[in-house]
Amino acid sequence: MRVLVVDIGGTHVKVLATGEKSPREFPSGPTLTAAQMVAGVKTAAPEWKYDAVSIGYPGPVLHGRPVVEPRHLGSGWVGFDYRIAFGCPVRVVNDAAMQALGSYQGGKMLFLGLGTGLGSTLIVEGIVEPMELGHLPYRNGTFEEYVGLHGLQAHGLTQWRRDVVDVVSRLIAALEPEDVVLGGGDVHQLDTLPPGCRAGDNANAFLGGFRLWELTQDGLDASQEMKGRAMTGMLPLTARESWKALQAHHEKIRSLHLRTLFADDATRGERLTAEAVGIYLDYSKNRVTDETLTLLRRLAEESGLRERIDAMFRGDKINRTEDRAVLHVALRAPRDTSIVVDGKNVMPEVHAVLDAMADFSNRVRSGAWKGHTGKRIRNVINIGIGGSDLGPVMAYEALKHESDRAMTFRFVSNVDGTDLVEATRDLDPAETLFVASSKTFTTLETMTNAESARQWLLAGLGGDVKAVAKHFVAVSTNAQKVSEFGIDTANMFGFWDWVGGRYSMDSAIGLSTMLAVGPDNFRAMLTGFHQMDEHFRTAPFERNLPVLLGLLTVWYTDFFGAETVAILPYDQYLKRFPAYLQQLTMESNGKHVTREGAEIGYPTGPIYWGEPGTNGQHSFYQLIHQGTRLIPCDFIAFSHALNPLGRHHDFLTANVFAQTEALAFGKTREQVKAEGTPDSLVPHRMFQGNRPSNTILAERLTPETLGKLVALYEHSVFTQGAIWDVDSFDQWGVELGKVLAQRIIPELESPTEPKLGHDSSTNNLIRRYRKSRSTR
Repeated sequence: MRVLVVDIGGTHVKVLATGEKSPREFPSGPTLTAAQMVAGVKTAAPEWKYDAVSIGYPGPVLHGRPVVEPRHLGSGWVGFDYRIAFGCPVRVVNDAAMQALGSYQGGKMLFLGLGTGLGSTLIVEGIVEPMELGHLPYRNGTFEEYVGLHGLQAHGLTQWRRDVVDVVSRLIAALEPEDVVLGGGDVHQLDTLPPGCRAGDNANAFLGGFRLWELTQDGLDASQEMKGRAMTGMLPLTARESWKALQAHHEKIRSLHLRTLFADDATRGERLTAEAVGIYLDYSKNRVTDETLTLLRRLAEESGLRERIDAMFRGDKINRTEDRAVLHVALRAPRDTSIVVDGKNVMPEVHAVLDAMADFSNRVRSGAWKGHTGKRIRNVINIGIGGSDLGPVMAYEALKHESDRAMTFRFVSNVDGTDLVEATRDLDPAETLFVASSKTFTTLETMTNAESARQWLLAGLGGDVKAVAKHFVAVSTNAQKVSEFGIDTANMFGFWDWVGGRYSMDSAIGLSTMLAVGPDNFRAMLTGFHQMDEHFRTAPFERNLPVLLGLLTVWYTDFFGAETVAILPYDQYLKRFPAYLQQLTMESNGKHVTREGAEIGYPTGPIYWGEPGTNGQHSFYQLIHQGTRLIPCDFIAFSHALNPLGRHHDFLTANVFAQTEALAFGKTREQVKAEGTPDSLVPHRMFQGNRPSNTILAERLTPETLGKLVALYEHSVFTQGAIWDVDSFDQWGVELGKVLAQRIIPELESPTEPKLGHDSSTNNLIRRYRKSRSTR
């Protein structure tokens, strides 16, 4: 990523960009406005290219925005949209904070900038806190009036030097820093530095600007240089002002009932809604006020959500622990888009794979692709696990209405042999195609199932190994392993390390989906994905559907102590949608450390679960309505049925609206008694209500709509992860069990009694299993 750093001073504005050898400057002064500054930057360096901007602002900055007009410049700085003016993400910090950031070497450092005024910043273990100490009272004025430019001019150099020594000694005594840096344009006026101080370099302002984006001037990762400290000036989550405000606000409204909220605002049901790209969200039945929503949006801003969104779409390597970009959004971007990773535009490769998938799918669906015996393919079995299974099977079930009913589609994931046996038991090998999905072609479960499927195929086709190439294709990047298996590498469909498994259903992992519904429907699904991507990328937070869902999840998880979220789709085709979201959400945000590796002291990813309506109503809704746990719910419904049948769809939809109403408003003791209920049964028939829910409505479940829904939740997960400061794109928690299983397998299969080194429970279970197997 290329960063432009803008250091705004009282006499000059200086700029430097990633990879440039020397800064450029242009005059500042008492009439300079923000718009003039931007124009001046573009005039001074018209050929420089940059993806982001850091601005050192000579005044107080809150939540990345100037809050007071600068004393020694023109007006129009507060409220100015720097992001739009520069056309890219912008981070604005106090100028002293930016120079301090560039001077920081660790520990507790006090930075004092001797310039037109007195800049001041304290950094403690990488956390930057602008202080504005210059405005504190001193003698007959303020610190700034004595040691800033005014003091130098009014009192003379000798007295100014004495005042600097006195002011610095007072601040050191009060703040007890381990390191003191004096910077600013007038530091060179000192003949000797006050005790315990070192001189800063104005060039450090540029280094600080690069560090705001965790880069060096050369564009390299600065995290190693800074020993892993977060150098963004961002406070830990629970130390942020918006978090503290939300805690106080929660105490104030925690008992406020939805009955009251609706009674006090007749328009609440229409007002607390949002609509975009054909998805309508009613979030009025949440335990929030306008103040709640304002504070949640402020939390998102303080957490750098907008910058993180921009970084993902730009192709930055935001998956830190694996040093990877996160670009599932590239999988559905239009052909003429440019998204660059490691200096290469990835979009030609993305669309080359999509084109190859379409060509192959058309040949299979038309019957042009024949099996080993010359029969056409009528059965497709997808073999994969995790994202290579949950996405394809969910998409197949969701889009079954559009699928080719002359073909049979099945999905095998579990290493339990029953899964494969049941999938193949009534199929003709001569008419069956397997799609084996494994990026490395070494995944234990997938390759175990693929090898057994290969044996089943060869047993049914006379043992001719040439048959494998006609009945197996691979979704993988390991050409050698694919070829060794017997698959023609011409029928290997690749994807990239910047696609996480749980975000891959619209990559080559979706080949079985395309085989079922055809390339046109698959591309329609991609269009839906992309529409929601663009909405997430560009919409203001107050109207941004994924941001709203994500912030509400944070609200209930961290302030109400909710541990689960129920996903309740009122469409039978979405029966696998909750299971798909389980991996998407819990594998992404089920983390106990921040991106920097610090232990987290607040709840993160909740448990996602659910069932289609109305089945769940006769199962677990009892607990949601009358149990002791708070379970926020997402209801998903459609205005039109794909299979109209009498009054069925009206009955189905009536239940959606009835359930959300019952959860919100409940049934009071007085209402129950008024029905003539015996006193002994009144407590049992009361509904407390005040149970929150969202209602998500769309016209009908088309491929395009499915893409929008999946992207909606993908970006809601992103929002949550940005707030909690976790890496939502790694999954180290799945590794330990897999490693231990590889150790235990030979111990279970050993013909002689193995020497066991596990805990007593695991050792005993292994011995019991071996004994049981030996007696059968």
